[in-house]
Amino acid sequence: MRNIFLTISLSFATSVLAAPPQRVEITYEVNRNGLTLAEVTHRLEHDGRAYKLTENWKGKGFLALKGDATRTSEGVIAADGLLPRKFEDKRSGRDTLHVDFDAAAKVPTLQQQDQLSLVWSFAFAPPAKEVSVSVADGKRVSHYTYQPAGRERVKTPAGEFDALKFVKKRDRPEDKVTEIWFAIERQYLPVRLLIVDKEGTRLDQVASKIVLQ
Repeated sequence: MRNIFLTISLSFATSVLAAPPQRVEITYEVNRNGLTLAEVTHRLEHDGRAYKLTENWKGKGFLALKGDATRTSEGVIAADGLLPRKFEDKRSGRDTLHVDFDAAAKVPTLQQQDQLSLVWSFAFAPPAKEVSVSVADGKRVSHYTYQPAGRERVKTPAGEFDALKFVKKRDRPEDKVTEIWFAIERQYLPVRLLIVDKEGTRLDQVASKIVLQ
């Protein structure tokens, strides 16, 4: 997929909040209705201008037989978030997916996002108001709207945090519930992601270890 132009209408706080540390590694436990399915590790490296994100999945139990998965996102850092330049999704037994964004396109920051950069873009610049985003994964472009949902105290194996919560807006009752929590006192690192489908199945990704370098 080439030269992806993604439409995002958003309203951000005018001041830039503190960016995450230049090197971060977060390990997450992924649970399905309380049963551990996988361990996921996010690694962020940035110098204030460019960034690289890596996500590694290792299945537990029967999912271990399906092999591992690695996703990467690279790009630049703008005043109001991340601008990915390329995205790659590698999974055992599947064709690798690629997204190459148009680096020369004269478009506002965050008009092009991938599945990995979106959450971390919120970590670099949490939106002050409702935001509508479009996200490329190498097969299609999906459109979402996220809303700030206030502050909550969230418990994870990595600790208990005062967190800023965002919720994906549901256009239909059957749409999945998606909620994301960012630890305010840890420079808005994403510490929990919850997805609930229409059958009530809960997929909960919670931070189990945070390493800052």
